[in-house]
Amino acid sequence: MNPLWLYGGVGLLLLVSAIVDAGKTRTALRKSWMAFLKLLPEMVFILLLVGLSLAIIPPETISQRLGDTSGLLGALIALILGSVSLLPSFIAFPLGATLLENGAGLMQTGIFISALMGVGVLTFPLERKFFGTRFAVARNLGVVLASASFGLLLLLMTRWR
Repeated sequence: MNPLWLYGGVGLLLLVSAIVDAGKTRTALRKSWMAFLKLLPEMVFILLLVGLSLAIIPPETISQRLGDTSGLLGALIALILGSVSLLPSFIAFPLGATLLENGAGLMQTGIFISALMGVGVLTFPLERKFFGTRFAVARNLGVVLASASFGLLLLLMTRWR
């Protein structure tokens, strides 16, 4: 899908919102701008970290460790890396595309992104504090199983093509 359609749609909705209530639209735009400015340092840091990592780690290494031929070991590496990482989704999905462009396999990338978004090794202590140990362990194990199942589904789908 062409992103111009998305931008045009957002612009049109913004215009409709401004016509309906210009004050609320101005307030919403101001709040969104402030939220963006708060996120900007984190985004820049993560993008620099990803860029540095890709500069240091050659595409051949990514392909060897996470490529289609890496098999179950590559899937396990992706699951572990995704589980212990903590990135927001607006960074995770472009990172997945970059990994694919640098030789990572679809199954391994899918497992990595799924674990990255769902498994919370780094956030486990906080989750345990608020929801209890039993719930936190069950949720994280469930997401690990779901990530592995998702990877298997991706593998089967790409084999049938």
